[in-house]
Amino acid sequence: MPAPFTFDQDTTALLVIDMQRDFLLPGGFGESLGNDVSQLSRTIEPLAALMAAWRAEGLPIIHTREGHEPDLSDCPPAKLRRGLPSQRIGDPGAFGRILIRGEYGHDIVDELAPVDGEVVLDKPGKGAFYATDLQEILDKFGITRLIVTGVTTEVCVHTTVREANDRGYECLVLADCVGSYFPEFQRVGLEMIAAQGGIFGWVADSPTVIAAIAASEEQK
Repeated sequence: MPAPFTFDQDTTALLVIDMQRDFLLPGGFGESLGNDVSQLSRTIEPLAALMAAWRAEGLPIIHTREGHEPDLSDCPPAKLRRGLPSQRIGDPGAFGRILIRGEYGHDIVDELAPVDGEVVLDKPGKGAFYATDLQEILDKFGITRLIVTGVTTEVCVHTTVREANDRGYECLVLADCVGSYFPEFQRVGLEMIAAQGGIFGWVADSPTVIAAIAASEEQK
């Protein structure tokens, strides 16, 4: 394992990846593909508690949403062709057109809704850095460390952590605040992050971070 992750309020941001209705809610796009959405929705309660503690200290939170323009002009053909006909990006779903910006299903679940002042970053790809201004936002706030949460562990979370690692950011992924539809992918995905002495970063849980926030406050 690498040396312990250093929690520094001045240089750390909470990144909340794609906690969208299309992925998490019963009846949504994720469940329509045959997935068990409870594997993802279990992250809502611990993440809500973490966000409350984070907000109490006035620390930065960045939310992302994966989705595309209504005309699909930002969706590459290789991505658009994924999935069964009638269950592809832009097709009608239970919560509006699937993964289209502005639709009900594209937005973040109510329990984790952003508040005024928090960044909401719309991204067309799996990674949060691709075709977005995330790096510029982090530079503006002087952020060098990311607490990473969201879904899914092996797709958008992993892609973002790898992108962040290549750009020199230190990443701590919270096991109870990230989720996969597939328990085996969840387990292996987390192991891959911390493998070989922390090749992509650290793995911990939200109570540990909440305790670190409290300890940091006591030291002021």
